[in-house]
Amino acid sequence: MTEAQEQFMREAAQLALENVHSAQGGPFGAVIVRDGEVIARGMNRVTSTSDPTAHAEVVAIREAAHRLGTFDLSGCEIYTSCEPCPMCLGAIYWARLNRVYYGCTQADADAIGFSDQFIYEELARPQDQRRLEMRQLGREVSLQAFEAWTVSQSKVPY
Repeated sequence: MTEAQEQFMREAAQLALENVHSAQGGPFGAVIVRDGEVIARGMNRVTSTSDPTAHAEVVAIREAAHRLGTFDLSGCEIYTSCEPCPMCLGAIYWARLNRVYYGCTQADADAIGFSDQFIYEELARPQDQRRLEMRQLGREVSLQAFEAWTVSQSKVPY
Protein backbone atom coordinates (compact mmCIF):
# COMPACT_ATOMS: atom_id res chain seq x y z
CA MET A 1 0.00 0.00 0.00
CA THR A 2 1.18 3.51 -0.75
CA GLU A 3 1.42 6.27 1.82
CA ALA A 4 -1.59 7.97 0.26
CA GLN A 5 -3.65 4.78 0.40
CA GLU A 6 -2.74 4.31 4.05
CA GLN A 7 -3.83 7.90 4.74
CA PHE A 8 -7.19 7.37 3.03
CA MET A 9 -7.74 4.23 5.09
CA ARG A 10 -6.80 6.08 8.28
CA GLU A 11 -9.34 8.74 7.39
CA ALA A 12 -12.09 6.14 6.90
CA ALA A 13 -11.18 4.57 10.25
CA GLN A 14 -11.14 7.99 11.93
CA LEU A 15 -14.60 8.77 10.58
CA ALA A 16 -15.82 5.48 12.06
CA LEU A 17 -14.31 6.34 15.44
CA GLU A 18 -15.75 9.88 15.37
CA ASN A 19 -19.14 8.38 14.57
CA VAL A 20 -18.98 6.21 17.68
CA HIS A 21 -18.09 9.22 19.84
CA SER A 22 -20.84 11.37 18.32
CA ALA A 23 -23.45 8.60 18.69
CA GLN A 24 -24.78 9.35 15.20
CA GLY A 25 -24.67 5.75 14.02
CA GLY A 26 -22.61 2.58 13.89
CA PRO A 27 -18.81 2.32 13.89
CA PHE A 28 -18.35 2.66 10.15
CA GLY A 29 -16.69 5.27 7.95
CA ALA A 30 -15.84 5.54 4.26
CA VAL A 31 -14.09 7.89 1.85
CA ILE A 32 -14.26 7.94 -1.93
CA VAL A 33 -11.14 9.01 -3.78
CA ARG A 34 -10.59 10.04 -7.38
CA ASP A 35 -7.19 10.94 -8.80
CA GLY A 36 -5.65 11.01 -5.32
CA GLU A 37 -8.25 13.40 -3.87
CA VAL A 38 -11.02 12.65 -1.40
CA ILE A 39 -14.26 13.63 -3.12
CA ALA A 40 -16.73 12.25 -0.59
CA ARG A 41 -16.95 11.05 2.99
CA GLY A 42 -19.57 8.95 4.70
CA MET A 43 -20.37 7.83 8.20
CA ASN A 44 -23.02 5.36 9.21
CA ARG A 45 -26.21 7.35 9.84
CA VAL A 46 -28.74 4.53 10.26
CA THR A 47 -29.93 5.43 13.75
CA SER A 48 -29.66 9.21 13.53
CA THR A 49 -31.65 9.38 10.27
CA SER A 50 -33.91 6.35 10.80
CA ASP A 51 -32.69 5.16 7.42
CA PRO A 52 -31.60 1.50 7.29
CA THR A 53 -29.77 2.19 4.01
CA ALA A 54 -27.61 5.00 5.44
CA HIS A 55 -24.48 2.88 5.74
CA ALA A 56 -21.17 4.75 5.47
CA GLU A 57 -20.47 3.45 1.97
CA VAL A 58 -23.93 4.40 0.68
CA VAL A 59 -23.72 7.85 2.29
CA ALA A 60 -20.32 8.38 0.63
CA ILE A 61 -21.58 7.12 -2.75
CA ARG A 62 -24.55 9.49 -2.59
CA GLU A 63 -22.26 12.42 -1.76
CA ALA A 64 -19.78 11.54 -4.51
CA ALA A 65 -22.50 11.16 -7.13
CA HIS A 66 -24.05 14.47 -6.08
CA ARG A 67 -20.72 16.26 -6.04
CA LEU A 68 -19.64 14.90 -9.43
CA GLY A 69 -23.09 15.18 -10.98
CA THR A 70 -23.12 11.59 -12.19
CA PHE A 71 -24.26 8.14 -11.14
CA ASP A 72 -21.15 6.61 -12.75
CA LEU A 73 -18.25 6.72 -10.31
CA SER A 74 -15.81 4.92 -12.61
CA GLY A 75 -12.30 6.05 -11.85
CA CYS A 76 -13.03 6.25 -8.12
CA GLU A 77 -11.99 4.03 -5.24
CA ILE A 78 -13.63 3.56 -1.87
CA TYR A 79 -11.82 3.14 1.42
CA THR A 80 -14.07 1.78 4.11
CA SER A 81 -13.42 0.92 7.71
CA CYS A 82 -15.10 -2.48 7.30
CA GLU A 83 -15.69 -5.01 4.56
CA PRO A 84 -18.89 -3.91 2.81
CA CYS A 85 -22.17 -5.64 3.61
CA PRO A 86 -24.23 -7.12 0.74
CA MET A 87 -26.25 -3.91 0.30
CA CYS A 88 -23.15 -1.72 0.19
CA LEU A 89 -21.34 -4.10 -2.11
CA GLY A 90 -24.32 -3.96 -4.47
CA ALA A 91 -24.26 -0.15 -4.34
CA ILE A 92 -20.51 -0.16 -5.03
CA TYR A 93 -21.05 -2.32 -8.10
CA TRP A 94 -23.95 -0.16 -9.32
CA ALA A 95 -21.83 2.98 -8.84
CA ARG A 96 -19.02 1.33 -10.84
CA LEU A 97 -16.31 2.10 -8.32
CA ASN A 98 -13.00 0.65 -9.48
CA ARG A 99 -11.66 -0.72 -6.21
CA VAL A 100 -12.54 -1.34 -2.57
CA TYR A 101 -10.08 -1.10 0.29
CA TYR A 102 -11.41 -2.21 3.67
CA GLY A 103 -10.12 -2.38 7.22
CA CYS A 104 -12.13 -4.75 9.40
CA THR A 105 -13.60 -8.00 8.10
CA GLN A 106 -17.12 -9.41 8.17
CA ALA A 107 -15.98 -11.60 11.07
CA ASP A 108 -14.80 -8.52 12.99
CA ALA A 109 -18.19 -6.87 12.47
CA ASP A 110 -20.00 -10.05 13.46
CA ALA A 111 -18.02 -10.17 16.71
CA ILE A 112 -19.51 -6.82 17.80
CA GLY A 113 -23.09 -7.56 16.72
CA PHE A 114 -23.13 -6.49 13.07
CA SER A 115 -23.67 -9.77 11.25
CA ASP A 116 -24.45 -10.01 7.54
CA GLN A 117 -24.22 -13.79 7.48
CA PHE A 118 -27.99 -14.28 7.52
CA ILE A 119 -28.27 -12.26 4.30
CA TYR A 120 -25.66 -14.37 2.52
CA GLU A 121 -27.43 -17.52 3.74
CA GLU A 122 -30.81 -16.23 2.59
CA LEU A 123 -29.51 -15.32 -0.86
CA ALA A 124 -28.08 -18.80 -1.27
CA ARG A 125 -31.49 -20.39 -0.66
CA PRO A 126 -34.09 -20.88 -3.39
CA GLN A 127 -36.57 -18.01 -3.28
CA ASP A 128 -39.39 -20.22 -1.98
CA GLN A 129 -37.26 -21.28 1.01
CA ARG A 130 -36.33 -17.81 2.25
CA ARG A 131 -37.69 -16.27 5.45
CA LEU A 132 -38.90 -13.23 3.52
CA GLU A 133 -41.96 -14.22 1.54
CA MET A 134 -41.86 -13.06 -2.07
CA ARG A 135 -44.72 -13.42 -4.53
CA GLN A 136 -44.94 -12.21 -8.07
CA LEU A 137 -47.96 -10.01 -8.67
CA GLY A 138 -48.96 -7.68 -11.49
CA ARG A 139 -46.33 -8.61 -14.06
CA GLU A 140 -48.48 -7.53 -17.02
CA VAL A 141 -49.08 -4.03 -15.72
CA SER A 142 -45.48 -3.73 -14.53
CA LEU A 143 -44.13 -4.70 -17.96
CA GLN A 144 -45.64 -1.53 -19.42
CA ALA A 145 -42.82 0.54 -17.91
CA PHE A 146 -40.21 -1.90 -19.28
CA GLU A 147 -41.78 -1.73 -22.74
CA ALA A 148 -41.84 2.08 -22.61
CA TRP A 149 -38.18 2.10 -21.52
CA THR A 150 -37.21 -0.18 -24.41
CA VAL A 151 -38.55 2.26 -27.03
CA SER A 152 -37.79 5.51 -25.20
CA GLN A 153 -35.59 7.93 -27.12
CA SER A 154 -34.84 9.98 -23.98
CA LYS A 155 -33.60 7.23 -21.67
CA VAL A 156 -30.21 7.46 -20.02
CA PRO A 157 -28.88 3.88 -19.86
CA TYR A 158 -27.11 2.77 -16.76
